[in-house]
Amino acid sequence: MNGPVRVAVVDDQTLVRQGILRLLSLSDAVRVVGEGEDGDDALELVARGDVDVLLLDLRMPRRDGIATLEALRDRGSTVPVLVLTTFDDDELVLAALRAGARGYLLKDVTLDQVLAAVRTLADGGTLLQPALTERLLRAVANRPAGPADLGVPEPLTPRELDVLRLAAAGWSNKEIAAALHLAPGTVKNHVTAVLLKLGVRDRTRAVLRALELGLLDG
Repeated sequence: MNGPVRVAVVDDQTLVRQGILRLLSLSDAVRVVGEGEDGDDALELVARGDVDVLLLDLRMPRRDGIATLEALRDRGSTVPVLVLTTFDDDELVLAALRAGARGYLLKDVTLDQVLAAVRTLADGGTLLQPALTERLLRAVANRPAGPADLGVPEPLTPRELDVLRLAAAGWSNKEIAAALHLAPGTVKNHVTAVLLKLGVRDRTRAVLRALELGLLDG
């Protein structure tokens, strides 16, 4: 998208929220259009229609991050949500991804990382922070299998697995293309094939599904 990305920040910890807002204000690439302290505030901000990316905390009073994501999904919202986590609960992050989050970051990231994540989501992509992938893998491996874990998708080709592993590390299609010496269009086709085979609609859920199936082991 052209121009600054319009961002809203929702976090119940005032100092944390103000710190994020202060950092974002240092860049011309984003424009803060709202802030809030809980999920109800988040829903109101998104309903206004001027938010391109929502930065959302998970642990909040009243309506927490998961409930907010579910409410946005039920309302048919297309505003991408970037979850900010303190890295203390892997299952909470998994639940956020299932509820519709398009990405997640640790709260100790740099301004450049936040800005890159915001731009990625605004452009229709997803953001998976490499530092969390191994933790998520262990969290998924430790969960008992449920009904959603029983379906076995069509096998992925070796090249599709290569693309998926790099996507899990947070690489963009352009970066994957350069690393694997492929045309960007070819990478896009591989990503599409992976989504279809895994029965998911975006890269975040593709990686989550792959973790559940053990496709990224080793």
